[in-house]
Amino acid sequence: MNTRILEINKENPQEEKLIEAGVTIRNGGLVAFPTETVYGIGANALDEKAVSGIFKAKGRPSDNPLILHIACIQQLKEITTNITKDAYKAIEEFWPGPLTLILKKSDIVPEITTAGLDTVAIRMPEHNIALEIIKKSGVPIAAPSANISGKPSPTTYDHVKEDLYGKVDVIVNGGDSGIGLESTVLDLTTDIPTILRPGGVTRDDLLEIFPKVNIDPVLIGAKTIPKSPGQKYKHYSPKAEVYVIEGILEDIPKVIIKLYEEYEAEGYKVGIMSTKQTEKYYQGKFTINVGNRSNPATIASNLFRVLREFDKRNADIILAESIDKSGIGVAIMNRLSKSAGGRTIIAKED
Repeated sequence: MNTRILEINKENPQEEKLIEAGVTIRNGGLVAFPTETVYGIGANALDEKAVSGIFKAKGRPSDNPLILHIACIQQLKEITTNITKDAYKAIEEFWPGPLTLILKKSDIVPEITTAGLDTVAIRMPEHNIALEIIKKSGVPIAAPSANISGKPSPTTYDHVKEDLYGKVDVIVNGGDSGIGLESTVLDLTTDIPTILRPGGVTRDDLLEIFPKVNIDPVLIGAKTIPKSPGQKYKHYSPKAEVYVIEGILEDIPKVIIKLYEEYEAEGYKVGIMSTKQTEKYYQGKFTINVGNRSNPATIASNLFRVLREFDKRNADIILAESIDKSGIGVAIMNRLSKSAGGRTIIAKED
C-alpha cells in the first residue's frame, strides 16, 4: 500500500488536507491522525470492510472492541439506543476530551466494530485536527491507537510512521499528542458508573459529578469478557523485558542499582526509567528520565516515548520506578504494569 503523508498545521489546519483525510475515511480507507491522547488509526466505523482493515494493519485480535470517535451529539444518537442521564452529565462536563463512554449500541454499528458486544465505546476528542477529520468524513470513526498491536502506543508522527507506513492510506503529521495516555473508559450500562480503563479523566474527576464510581474487577485481576480496549491482552510493551520496582521511594534506587549490576554481569543491556527526583542516583548508568514526580502529567506524556526509546537503544531489560497511584498516576501505573506483563519487584533494602 502506498501511504500518503499529510503535514497539517495544528494551529492553522489546511482545509484541503483535512478534506482529503476525511474523504479517504468515508470511502473506506485508513487514516492515522493525532488526538489529544495518542495517535489513532481511523476507519469508517459503519463499514465492516474498512474496520477489518484496522485489525489487519495493527495485527489486532478481532475480539478486542474499538472506540468510535464522533464530532457531534447527532452522531451519538445514531449509534446508540439510549443516551442516559448519566451520559449527558458526563458529556456536559468532559466532552470533548479524554473520556470514552460505554453505552448500548444501535443496529447500524456492525458487530466487528464492537467485537460482538451489544455495547459501544464512544468519545469526542479534544483535538482540532481529529475533530475536523471526523466532520469532513461525515461518519463516526473507529480509531484505536495507531501502533502494531501490543507495542507502546504512538504519541508522535515518527512512532506512527515506524509502525504503520505502507499499511495505511494516509498518515497525518499533526505534531505530538498532549496527554500521552489513552482515554478513560467509563461504563454507563451498569447501575453505578464503572471505570474499565483509567486515563486522563481520573476517578476523582468523575466523583465530582457522580455520587459513586466503581472500578472494574478486570483492573484488579479478574477475568471477564472485555468491554473496553486494553482489558484482555498484553499491551504497551517494548521489545525489552520491563520490570516495575515498587516500594518506598528511598529504597527503589538502591534495589534498582543492585538489579542493574546483577543483570549487567549476566551480559544484558539494562536501562533504568528514572524520574527527575531520582536520576542523580544512577550516574554512569544507562538511564532515561521519564518526568517529574511532582507533575505526573509529564510522566504520562513521556511514558510511551521513553519505552520506545529504550528499544531504539537496544535495551534487553528495563527497570522502571513506580509512582504514586493517585490522580493520573493510576493510569500511568496501569500502562506501566501492562507493559511489564505484571512483572513487579517490591523494593526492600537488605
